[in-house]
Amino acid sequence: MIKQCFPAIIGKQSLQSFLAALAILSASVSQGQEWTRFRGPNGQGISHAKTIPVKWTEKDYNWKIKLSGGGHSSPVLWGDKLFVTVGDRQAGHSVLLALSVSDGGVLWQKEYALSKYRTNKLNSYATATPAVDADHVYTLWTSPEETILTALDHSGIEIWKRTFEGVRCQHGAGSSPIVHDDMIIFTHEHESRSSKGARSIWIAVDRKTSETRWTLDRQTGPKTSYSTPCVYTPTTGTPQLIFNSYAHGMTSVDPGTGKVIWEVVSAFPARVVSSPVIADELLIGACGDGGSGKRLTAIRPGSSDGSIRPKEAYKIDSGYRPYVPTSVARGGLLFTFHDRGYVSCRRSATGRQLWEEKPAGRFFSSPVWVDGKLYCITMDGEAVVIRAAETYELLAINPLGETSHATPAIADGRMYLRTYSHLFSIGGNK
Repeated sequence: MIKQCFPAIIGKQSLQSFLAALAILSASVSQGQEWTRFRGPNGQGISHAKTIPVKWTEKDYNWKIKLSGGGHSSPVLWGDKLFVTVGDRQAGHSVLLALSVSDGGVLWQKEYALSKYRTNKLNSYATATPAVDADHVYTLWTSPEETILTALDHSGIEIWKRTFEGVRCQHGAGSSPIVHDDMIIFTHEHESRSSKGARSIWIAVDRKTSETRWTLDRQTGPKTSYSTPCVYTPTTGTPQLIFNSYAHGMTSVDPGTGKVIWEVVSAFPARVVSSPVIADELLIGACGDGGSGKRLTAIRPGSSDGSIRPKEAYKIDSGYRPYVPTSVARGGLLFTFHDRGYVSCRRSATGRQLWEEKPAGRFFSSPVWVDGKLYCITMDGEAVVIRAAETYELLAINPLGETSHATPAIADGRMYLRTYSHLFSIGGNK
């Protein structure tokens, strides 16, 4: 039908590319009202919602609730339900909460006991963000003794539970799972000084049965990585899973087989916490240690068939670079939020800096782009709003009243902001 409509401009190969692009566009439109993983659709932190305020006070919230525990995970949403995790370090357990988007009321909760373990004081027993699809919500609970991956339906019934060996690392685990096609994909990395020979892998399991679809053996390096993968789909070619890690740099993996397509091992000379960012034809990541960023790297990806090898487009080794926060790219601009509180705007194609300012306090949260504005929460619990433009404009600083490491979530015209032990809903048509 499509080929009949455009016989003069679409050949066989072009038609295949067009259909692939149409399928991706249709999927993004159909999921436009959902926020299904860390940083939303494909982890890129982009929303076109028109009903999120810039400046607000307590009276502007749709609702504000106190959570039954603390944590740093971000909310995810599907339909009329919001899912968020909390933890209790003293009791040694973590909880998945399902909340009503209309009033924040608890619809159900599921508790998981964990062996008590020590984490970095900036980590928590609820750091991994869940993933959700039309059928299930998936959670990843990790301790040095065991790792638990679960699937529950939207009414709270546990469909399956898989147990893997624990993750042994200095600061405690924190990477999040993603859903891709019919698989749940996550990283399971150790640190060499803590692991005593434990096997580091990246793994995909069937989202309906929990059976292992593939595993990819990885080196156990001196510093574990916390990055959550995304999917890069080139203009021509098949989708690639993109992972950032200290031990392997930037890696492209075939989603169907788990085999490495290409790898730039030298990309990151320090610990990787932030996740990959897609900036048009470039893939961007960052690394750091000791509370500050060390390098921001832009890679021009290779092709799935191996005919094009990846290459470094640029790297930034000086000035303020992000470490924990994941950057956001939009309209040829790259916005980086830094652990020490600075915000930078660069040309995403070249890395050239346009501006750099310090609007408030330090950032562990990652920014989101919402209708031409950037929203990010400081560690002190202030929601900073900045114009996403070539010139700097601070639009607002909204106090939330409590520390936060979580990234905002947006669905159906509302924004959900999570502090350590509270959750807020704002925006939309009341």
